[in-house]
Amino acid sequence: MAKKWKKYVKALEFINPEASYKVAEAVELLEKTNTVKFDPTVEIHFNLNLNPKHADQIVRSTISLPNGSGKSSKICAFSDSISADELKKAGATIAWGEELIQDIADGNQALDFDVCIASPSMMRHLWKIARVLWPKGLMPNPKAGTVWEDLISITKEIAAWKFEFKTDKDGNVHSYFGKLSFGVEKLTQNLEFFLKTIEEVKPSGAKWKYINTVFICNAMGPSIKLDLSKEDDQD
Repeated sequence: MAKKWKKYVKALEFINPEASYKVAEAVELLEKTNTVKFDPTVEIHFNLNLNPKHADQIVRSTISLPNGSGKSSKICAFSDSISADELKKAGATIAWGEELIQDIADGNQALDFDVCIASPSMMRHLWKIARVLWPKGLMPNPKAGTVWEDLISITKEIAAWKFEFKTDKDGNVHSYFGKLSFGVEKLTQNLEFFLKTIEEVKPSGAKWKYINTVFICNAMGPSIKLDLSKEDDQD
């Protein structure tokens, strides 16, 4: 533990806690502030001026980063018209219809998935396990692009790189935009794309300042604040 703490303290020396950094500068700092030997996930944290208790102040969407996320998603697919074999071939971890819903309701199927998708016709059956799926953020939702007629296509997209991000109970978004091994150029492209996307999904209820702060960091590394005003000036 002491060794890990020393590495963290050493990493802090590269960051001015009173400063904010342009995207390019911030991404370069990721390498300098890495505290682990493995290839860490690079995280992004948005502090948003939202109240998720209001439906029009919720952010929930999906994103496909230009250079991928560096993560593979475990997909659970619910369908009554496409075979389980076809969906698994497209990238689903597990797929089935009402039988799978019953297994989940009975506690016979672990909810160790990253995302659940469903065809529209399955939604009326899914309410049976909504109280189980909702708390884990797994309930398929049309707004998040996880309820779709063409499940084969959406399964392939998610398996390829597409993932969901959404506001937490405090109205903030915590996600990731790659692995440190991607390098400066690819991480910069991914980060800029994520910043653009979060602006595009600004909810209708955000009538005031939308984004307060944005921080990036390596997993287990110190946070690096982005300079939003300077990014705006670049546009």
